[in-house]
Amino acid sequence: MAREFSNRLLELYEGGMFNTDELVRSMLYWMSERDVKEFVQANQFFGFSDLPGGPQDPDADDGQPDEAQEWHDFDPDC
Repeated sequence: MAREFSNRLLELYEGGMFNTDELVRSMLYWMSERDVKEFVQANQFFGFSDLPGGPQDPDADDGQPDEAQEWHDFDPDC
């Protein structure tokens, strides 16, 4: 049977065996950070600009030196 455990857990939740907070917290603690990230992306819960290091974050490290670092590397006495 496909998704046997998912379906059973949903049945128990819908039957009142778990409260929402308990279930969500347990699942988030169980999932890896990568799983949570993929889940958030797939369900579009919030924009990545809301996250540190997200693509819209102006302070995100893109691996490139900033202008001050470039000048320092070019001429440390500058």
